[in-house]
Amino acid sequence: MGFLSWIIVGLIAGWLTGKIMGGQKGVLGDILLGMGGGLLGGLVMRLLGGTGRGGWIYSIILATGGAIVLTWLYRLLTRGRDGTGNIRRAA
Repeated sequence: MGFLSWIIVGLIAGWLTGKIMGGQKGVLGDILLGMGGGLLGGLVMRLLGGTGRGGWIYSIILATGGAIVLTWLYRLLTRGRDGTGNIRRAA
């Protein structure tokens, strides 16, 4: 897959993740999240013995799954923090 294909798959996977998990991060954030998810999903599949030869649909599903995991981890690590990284205090 070429670089443009990665961007298209990343955009679709990021958009799907935003719809599934909620809280969209904008177009650039969605693309980066989808591309990161694709890298994570590809790494996991390679470790499990996958060949990575499934075409566009396979790539989008794999990238979306990886992006969902990345979103979940991000939310787990930043739970209870405000936008500046400081811990929120109960009022």
